[in-house]
Amino acid sequence: MTWTRPSAQERQAILRKTHSVAMVGASPNPARASNFVATYLLSTDYDLYFVNPNATEILGHPVYPSLDALPVTPDLVDVFRRPEDLPEVLDATIAVGASTFWLQFGLYDEALAERAEAAGLSVVMDQCLKVEHARFHGGLHLAGFDTGVISAKRR
Repeated sequence: MTWTRPSAQERQAILRKTHSVAMVGASPNPARASNFVATYLLSTDYDLYFVNPNATEILGHPVYPSLDALPVTPDLVDVFRRPEDLPEVLDATIAVGASTFWLQFGLYDEALAERAEAAGLSVVMDQCLKVEHARFHGGLHLAGFDTGVISAKRR
């Protein structure tokens, strides 16, 4: 395939121009990765919107049944769904006019990425939005590990 993963500088530029994020597949279950990411993103400057047809509230915020039910057009759609659901989520992302299609860890489909880019979207796959935001805003070392703010080391 011909799809090329965006460089660190390109991912940083995407995050800098992003103001609103829709989390598709966000879960109210605190044991789920999407809930952990949502908790982090709520502490950022992003306007965060949750999309899940099976939930009504996550972390005290309303949940929308679909992307087209959001009160805004999100800049970035962060996807926490099964691989077989991705084409449908991409179609909805294109339809609402978002500019970035972001697939979380473990989600990678080059043909889908090429289709998204052909529709004018920026695409990031197999990357965590929380990890990338923290990396570029001082919360993680560039190699991806914790900077030591919390430590088990005795003084």
